[in-house]
Amino acid sequence: MSIFRNRTTTAALVAVAAGALTLTACGGGSDNAAQDNSKKKEDAKAQSKPVQIGDAKASTGPAPEVPGAKAGGTANVFQEADFSHLDPGQIYVSDGKLLSRLIFRGLTQYAEDDKGNLTVVGDLATDAGKVSDGGKTWTYTLKSGLKDENGNPINSADIRHTVERLYASYITDGPTYLQQWLSGAGTTYRKAYAGPDKGKHLPDNVLETPDDKTIVFHFKDAQPDLPQMLTMPGYSVVPEETDTKEKYDNDPVAVGPYKIADFKPGKSMKLVKNDQWDPKSDSVRHQYVDGFNIEMNHDDEDQTKTLLADQGDAKNTMMFTGQVATTQLQNVVSDKAAMKRTIQGYAPYVWQLNFNLDRVKDKKLRDAITLALPASSVFKADGGAYGGEVANSLMSPTTPGYDEKYDPFNRSKKPNGDIAAAKKLIDEGGFKGKKLVYAYGNTPVRQQQAVLIADALEKIGLDIQKKEIDSATWYEQVGKVKNGYDLYMTGWGQDWSSAATVFPPLYDGTTIQDGASNYSHINDPHVNSEIARIVKITDTDEATKAWDALNKYITEKVNPAAPIYYTKVFQIFGSNIGGIRYSSDSSYVDVTRIFLKK
Repeated sequence: MSIFRNRTTTAALVAVAAGALTLTACGGGSDNAAQDNSKKKEDAKAQSKPVQIGDAKASTGPAPEVPGAKAGGTANVFQEADFSHLDPGQIYVSDGKLLSRLIFRGLTQYAEDDKGNLTVVGDLATDAGKVSDGGKTWTYTLKSGLKDENGNPINSADIRHTVERLYASYITDGPTYLQQWLSGAGTTYRKAYAGPDKGKHLPDNVLETPDDKTIVFHFKDAQPDLPQMLTMPGYSVVPEETDTKEKYDNDPVAVGPYKIADFKPGKSMKLVKNDQWDPKSDSVRHQYVDGFNIEMNHDDEDQTKTLLADQGDAKNTMMFTGQVATTQLQNVVSDKAAMKRTIQGYAPYVWQLNFNLDRVKDKKLRDAITLALPASSVFKADGGAYGGEVANSLMSPTTPGYDEKYDPFNRSKKPNGDIAAAKKLIDEGGFKGKKLVYAYGNTPVRQQQAVLIADALEKIGLDIQKKEIDSATWYEQVGKVKNGYDLYMTGWGQDWSSAATVFPPLYDGTTIQDGASNYSHINDPHVNSEIARIVKITDTDEATKAWDALNKYITEKVNPAAPIYYTKVFQIFGSNIGGIRYSSDSSYVDVTRIFLKK
């Protein structure tokens, strides 16, 4: 899943004058002290435990009560930028996922305990699914009494419509697993079916709805991960009766405990209780607060200072995808009372610098840039020891198959870049003076990181042309095949606990199209064939080894993207916000439990 953290975008920090960008000065010795209490790779391994599959009992509401929870009041939420999409089918970034947990529901969802253990349960469905035909057929039965915010019943026709509309031309930014599994890999699924606007349904041998409550998926290959995949916000139900197609992205219909009462794009959003939501049908969500007032345009610096001060209305205020700003790190860490209202976790994301392979065609140039990247300084701009750590691989430590010892670019010994080695490749390739367009988001942390990266690349003789982009539409713009950029950072984390949710979306050449997640436009025959082979392996251990081998081939033989840093989450909340805990599912606060203490 793409990451868009609005301090963002994993991020945070206030832009500092260029002359002050020696990140060691930003943290200094105190950063080392903070390291002692930050999350480490051991925590990442603990967060990658096997997911359990829940039965009908585990899928039956209401959700277990949160200790000490009280009803009433309005929680305030700070966001740095607007949500890029509200249409579930278009949601594939982190802040959209948190919002989705409050207003949308799908066939399945994760239940999570206090230790971060995840269990897939039925959400709109009575259980996590019944499998047959060697894993090729999955059957779901809807719970009784389900309604959208307008009181319209949710039935199997709505689930069919939800799936079919994902083939429509206006759905460009959401996940494509289900479509590909049903109708063919890569971009060919759109050729197989034009979408519901043409007046036809997917055939019954693909998607069947024999009655109002039953949905049957028929796949060409075994799909054991379907229950986990269906938890993604991109597969939340869109009721057929209220679907406004392209306009749905501005005014979606809620099925979860809250609904949108007011939305001023780029400024604010107000959520209120959805009185059509029945807690007896929901085993994972709560409806403690009366609503959420979400305010945009609060960067991490602003969020952290306000929440740390904890005055007035700030006591009732929380972060969604914000993080403790680097400049405020020591102020928070040294305040014992403040630390009691923080959460930490090891997120699954890898921040990488993508090479547009249509424009940056020479691997020697890509290798030189990778060697020169000041990874240590870049991650310290995003929260210091609490914000991340240098990445040695395109795989995250939370991904099964991650090899901690694999270090092709010598990150362990040269974490802030190897300028000498990079210069040698630049000279060998005759690249000195070459112009490259580096695009970056217009948030403070991205601005600061852009200075650091451009400075390092100019030291090895490249002419870097910086191009600032609106972060609210970041993935839409870099997701265009002809985007006009040479270099751009993206963050990606597994959609569930499998490398099958990393390599196919990012590196399968058959998926290249506007809105796809193959940001580097890699189209390597060996990579494509290996992805097609490995996704069919049902033995988990065998598949894990195969993904590890493919990761090393992609890095060493192609190098379409340079790993920079892994992300961690460190958030702070107002003192009156109750129920806060880190979620292994969302990698941020668990928004389903929030209440006001008084």
